[in-house]
Amino acid sequence: MLDSQTLRKYADVMLWGMYTARSSAFTAGETVLLRYDHSATGLAEIVYEKLLRDGLNVVQRANPTPGMERSFLEVSGPSQLEFLAPGEDTLAHNIHGTISLLAPNSLTHLQDIDPSRIGKVILAKKKIRDILDERENLGHFGWTLGLLPTQILAESAGLTPEDYADQIIRACHLDHPQPEEKWQEIFDAAQEIKSRLNALRIRELHLESENCDLRVTPGEHRRWVGVSGHNIPSFEIFTSPDWRGTQGVFFMDQPSYRNGNQVRNLRLEFDKGEVSDIRAEQGEDFVRKQVQVDENACKLGEFSLTDRRFSRIDRYMAHTLYDENFGGEHGNCHIALGASYAETYSLGGNNLSKAEKEKYGFNDSALHWDLVNTEPKRVRARLESGETRTIYEDGEFQC
Repeated sequence: MLDSQTLRKYADVMLWGMYTARSSAFTAGETVLLRYDHSATGLAEIVYEKLLRDGLNVVQRANPTPGMERSFLEVSGPSQLEFLAPGEDTLAHNIHGTISLLAPNSLTHLQDIDPSRIGKVILAKKKIRDILDERENLGHFGWTLGLLPTQILAESAGLTPEDYADQIIRACHLDHPQPEEKWQEIFDAAQEIKSRLNALRIRELHLESENCDLRVTPGEHRRWVGVSGHNIPSFEIFTSPDWRGTQGVFFMDQPSYRNGNQVRNLRLEFDKGEVSDIRAEQGEDFVRKQVQVDENACKLGEFSLTDRRFSRIDRYMAHTLYDENFGGEHGNCHIALGASYAETYSLGGNNLSKAEKEKYGFNDSALHWDLVNTEPKRVRARLESGETRTIYEDGEFQC
């Protein structure tokens, strides 16, 4: 669905994302893991060549097919579900970057798999994620990911394949002569907004829309981050709040596909920092099982806002990578259940110990699930001075 010239531009943007995402520069001889779905092979070949030309060593891994994923979760015994291939931890300790290219050919192949079996796999893989998180916080690792259009994505989003591909082209600025230069402009503009947000001493955030009335406590030693090269595209600016201060209602109006299940019109109520009530038009039982993946899956890990001036995404895309960056008429707010991001610790993620995570209310979970609201909204900040200031309204940051 994307021609060869567009794919080469896309590859340049993916490399820009990975290089930008790492806090220290890459050097020749370092190792990058390239993961890709079968339908992303064309882009993977171009990225592979460009990485080699940059002097990097490349480990390439094809992702399992939908049929393999289903067989694994349907047939495996308990020990197989928790199996990690020999050397996975060694690889995690020694790679310096990862580029993941997604091109799913099924979104519902796991819909009748017991979520508890999926949960066992997620928990087993947390060990690898923790290694990579630690390396990233030390500046030794950077990652990014991107999405290719597929027939099933277009059908699920209610778009023609051509319209779906056009959304990707526009969102990633692949219609620009030098798209990585455009991304650097967005990066610089976002830096200014983050600097202004981080200069505010915010005690509480209050999100209000037709169906949302949520209060969030940023907590001590927090900063706003985002538009960092992680994820192409990514326009969100976010923080990981002190989960203990979450109170009220959040409503997800963007449908969400997760592990083969679709969830629609999800209403979550929080009390004393934890999910206390769950209602959904579709997928309610699945949500209830997801928040039981571990003891912290029912708590808040992220609060995020996307400015419509950055994002050209104006259609539902049936994939979180795009839907959490929706711009449209009103921008979006999304929250994530589960894991916090250590990079939002103002003293640096490498300085955030387990004891400090607990002290400052950073959430630690195997789950991280983004839930998106695109309604017209206002977000007000109550500052330590007692002043109340609107920081987001009409889809745009006001600071």
